[in-house]
Amino acid sequence: MQDLPATPPQADKSTGPAARCQLSPRDLPAMTRHCALLVWALLALLSLGAAREDPPACGSIVPRREWRALASECRERLTRPVRYVVVSHTAGSHCDTPASCAQQAQNVQSYHVRNLGWCDVGYNFLIGEDGLVYEGRGWNIKGAHAGPTWNPISIGISFMGNYMNRVPPPRALRAAQNLLACGVALGALRSNYEVKGHRDVQPTLSPGDRLYEIIQTWSHYRA
Repeated sequence: MQDLPATPPQADKSTGPAARCQLSPRDLPAMTRHCALLVWALLALLSLGAAREDPPACGSIVPRREWRALASECRERLTRPVRYVVVSHTAGSHCDTPASCAQQAQNVQSYHVRNLGWCDVGYNFLIGEDGLVYEGRGWNIKGAHAGPTWNPISIGISFMGNYMNRVPPPRALRAAQNLLACGVALGALRSNYEVKGHRDVQPTLSPGDRLYEIIQTWSHYRA
């Protein structure tokens, strides 16, 4: 019987991807090119993964399924990127917790669908005083919030509450600003988008005197 070696044979350390990047003066040019290609490929994979992540500003959007929205029957699409944003208020009850805001979003949708006969809630997004954004028709579907002239060319965001005599809390205003930054990052809004109050495009008290005063200070506001 043949004797076995006292120790197992050692793997050849001169092979493998790591070893191929250990350069000697003789093979420096060829090995440098090889290692550079490996590094380039790794960086490309990392950048691809980063590109698939949602923009940070989009993190506070509550999708329809989470606030238990009725299925939408809307089909008309917006042409992106959209130039205008119309800010309104629902003029009803305000909400300040995720549970109460989800219920309020359901109430608004139910009124629009069951009472007015619309294909969905009229707004593209709703803002709660809990600091969250509730997805309505979203970035792609034409809303029903500002009349036949403005609906096809704007995103409608509505603050849930009545802001004639009170202002939304800072976290709700931040949520709205973050939503607009999200729209730009996604290519849904133009980088030079214009914000308008509901009363700028239709004869209405919306978005309420106090909220209207605030949006007039936003950098993208245009009368």
